[in-house]
Amino acid sequence: MSLMEEIQKSLNELSNSVNSAADRLHLSDLEQELSILNDSAAANDFWSDNLKAQKVVKRQSQISSRIDPWKKLMNEIADAKELLALNDNTMNSEIESQLTAMHDSFESLKDELKLAGPYDSHDVVLSIFAGAGGTDAQDWAQMLTRMYVRYCEKVGFDVKTIDESMGDEAGIKSVLLEISGNFAYGKLKGEHGVHRLVRLSPFNADSLRQTSFAKVEVTPKVDRPDEVLIDEKELKIDVYRSGGKGGQSVNTTDSAVRITHLPTNIVVAIQNERSQLQNRETAMTILRSKLAQLMLEQHKDHLSELKGPNEQASWGNQIRSYVLHPYKMVKDLRTLYETSDTEAVLDGGIDSFIEAYLEYSLGK
Repeated sequence: MSLMEEIQKSLNELSNSVNSAADRLHLSDLEQELSILNDSAAANDFWSDNLKAQKVVKRQSQISSRIDPWKKLMNEIADAKELLALNDNTMNSEIESQLTAMHDSFESLKDELKLAGPYDSHDVVLSIFAGAGGTDAQDWAQMLTRMYVRYCEKVGFDVKTIDESMGDEAGIKSVLLEISGNFAYGKLKGEHGVHRLVRLSPFNADSLRQTSFAKVEVTPKVDRPDEVLIDEKELKIDVYRSGGKGGQSVNTTDSAVRITHLPTNIVVAIQNERSQLQNRETAMTILRSKLAQLMLEQHKDHLSELKGPNEQASWGNQIRSYVLHPYKMVKDLRTLYETSDTEAVLDGGIDSFIEAYLEYSLGK
C-alpha cells in the first residue's frame, strides 16, 4: 500500500469515527435548536422579557460550546480530503501532519461521548434525604450536602438552596439544591442513589459504631415546558400557609404550593418564595425534572407509560459506602472504584468517582 493510500484509509476511518460520534451527540438536532434560538434572539422584542432572554443566551452558549469543536474538526477533515484529491505527492507530508493533529483533537473530544445523554447538558435539581439512623443520618445528610457544595465550588458550579428542613437535634432532614454549570447533570447523575456511612457516632455516649443512610436524588432541571409535557388534568394543586419562622407576613399568606402528579403520585411542595406564583413555577420545574428522571430510569418515551417511583427499591439501592471506622475507605459499589482518602472525598473531592462512573456508563 502506497503512502497516499495509507493516508486515505486513515482519513476515511477518522471521518467515519467523527460522524458516528456526531450522531451519538445528536449534533444535527443541536444545530437546528441553535438556529431557532438565533432567530429568537434576532427579534426586536427579544430583551422585553429579560429572564427568558437570559435563558436563551445561556442555551446558545451551551450548544455552541458543544458543536463548534466538532464542526471545526469536520471542516479540517473535509479540507484534508480535498488536498488528497489533488494527487500531489509533495503535499503528503503536510496532510500526514494534519492527520496526526486531527487524531489528537478527536481523542480529546471523545470524552464528550460520556456526556451524550438527552439531559446531560442541563442544570441539576439535587435532593438529599436523611434515611435510617436517626440523628446520625440527619448529620450524614448535612455532611453530604457540604460535600456536594464543596465539589461545586471546586469546579465552578453555582449552588442555590431551594428548600431545607433542619434536623431535630443536629443535621438536616432534607435539602433541595439547584446546581448550575456546564454539563452539571451529566457529571452528577451518577450520584443518584443511597449513600451509606459507617463511623463512631458522635451522638452516642458510648461512641458505638453507627451505620447511617442518606438518599441522594439527582434530576435534570427541566424548566422548558415543551421538554416534558404535563397534562394539567393530571395534577392536584394545593395551596397552604407557609411554615416559616414568622415575621413580615411569612405565616399570614397562603403562598406555599404542593403539586401532586396523580398518575405517578409524585409530590412536590415548595414554600421558600413569598409569591404563590413563584412557588408554583418552581414546583412545576421540579416536577418536570423528577418526571424526566423517571422516564430515563424506566426507559419510557411518554408520561402515560410511567409507573410511580419504587421508593423501597430505591432506598435499598446502595451505590456507595463511606467507612470512617474501623478503617478509612470510600468505595463505589457499581464501578468498584475506591480510595482511603476519606477526608478529601468528604471535602468535595469526588472527581475520580464521577469519572469512574462515566467510564462505567459508557462501557455499559
